[in-house]
Amino acid sequence: MSKVACWWFQRWRHPWRGLPAVALLMVGCATHVPQVLAPQVSPKRFSGQIIGIDQVWPQPDWWRTFGSPELSALIEKAHAANLDLAVAVAHVMEAQAQTSIQRAALFPQINAQAQALRSPSGQSAQSISGQSYSTGNSFGLTFGASYAADFWGLARDNLRASDEALKSARFTQQAVALTVTANIASTYFTVLVLRARIAIANEEIAAINDILGTINLRVATGMSSHLDLAQEQAQVESVEAQLPMLEEQELEARVALAVLLGEPPEGFEVTTQSPDAFRLPLVGVGVPSELLLRRPDVAAAEANLAAAHANLDAARAAFLPQFALTGNGAFASAAVNALLHGPNFAWDFGADLLQTVFDGGKLLGQKRLAYATQEQLIASYRSAVLNAYADVENALGQVTNSGNSENHLEREVESAREAFKIAQLQYRQGTTDLLTVLQAQQTLFSAEDQLAQIMLARMRAVVHLFEALGGGWMEHPDERTQFTSSQVIGGQRQRLAER
Repeated sequence: MSKVACWWFQRWRHPWRGLPAVALLMVGCATHVPQVLAPQVSPKRFSGQIIGIDQVWPQPDWWRTFGSPELSALIEKAHAANLDLAVAVAHVMEAQAQTSIQRAALFPQINAQAQALRSPSGQSAQSISGQSYSTGNSFGLTFGASYAADFWGLARDNLRASDEALKSARFTQQAVALTVTANIASTYFTVLVLRARIAIANEEIAAINDILGTINLRVATGMSSHLDLAQEQAQVESVEAQLPMLEEQELEARVALAVLLGEPPEGFEVTTQSPDAFRLPLVGVGVPSELLLRRPDVAAAEANLAAAHANLDAARAAFLPQFALTGNGAFASAAVNALLHGPNFAWDFGADLLQTVFDGGKLLGQKRLAYATQEQLIASYRSAVLNAYADVENALGQVTNSGNSENHLEREVESAREAFKIAQLQYRQGTTDLLTVLQAQQTLFSAEDQLAQIMLARMRAVVHLFEALGGGWMEHPDERTQFTSSQVIGGQRQRLAER
């Protein structure tokens, strides 16, 4: 049909006026998904892009690059037992069933019915309870077929909407799997870094107790006052008060990790004690426009928009008359052995035309609802695209800035450790006071604790970067419905080259 006729029908406020005159023009009026991906949305490059990285885009098993067999085992277990992922899988099954239901509307419906009756015939042959009558047998076999001709594409539009909804469910499943994987990695690293912070606190307590021994000797010999002893005892109590809080955080992180694995937290343990043995891999990003092919959440939003547009086409097609073909055939006989004989067969067939004349505005309301849903999902898709680019920019910035902070803190820890050793030696020799030792001690252990926290921030930033880049997922080109003008031109050139 002509594009003008399609446009006129879509814009007409009262499609029932003059319907017979335009009905033939409307055959097959299925419109294209609106293109809402503006070229200026996709940046030419990421501002925080890391230079000198050989690996561009993550691999599907990106978590193995951290070098932790335990982490890899936990993630594999979660992929099989995580409950959020199980819900997403069930949604895919639900969408598959809905697609099968909609596809059935494109095929004829065939029914068969067999009958066998035994009833009184009206002539007396026997007597029961004083009443005389005779009995007779009748047998029947009936076939019926009906087919709703999809003349205007209503059933095909509904099937297209179901197919896109199925795509969205599959993409959402991949997005959930990526989120679960990233959450497990982040929570696993949280457990290990909290254990490192607990170890730092215990080292600090041991160092304070060592100084306490020196203070007790100095107090006993009159070289120090009880003030020094009280100050150091207060310091050890302060550190010991922080220890239970760290242990509680470590417990909560292990419990959260167990829940992510779909198992009860009782008895769940993480065997690795320290994050020191891990390596932090880095991954680069390619052309920003390719990001939209690698984010399953963006692909899900794209499929939702395509499904909404198919529903809008179906709502438009519902204004047009519906055609149905029916046929019936039957055998009837008083004896089974004569049932399928030609004289006992009867048949009929016909066609129906159904056109809604007045429905109180129901069809118009359904069309307006479908249009509003499409507008909503256009905005949702655009938001998903912008959030995807922002997510990558944030992850790149986190990786860079946390790495810089970690370098400075490592140098601070080295200097603070040397200063603490010198302060301890001078205090034992009586050439400095306790206040200097306390300050050096607090500087060292505060820097060590901050270094552990920034290590965790960097680990999480790397995980976030892998997640923001799609975790190695890739949308099949045939499933795309949104393109920028440059992508359309590039696709046309590629098709011409293939020819």
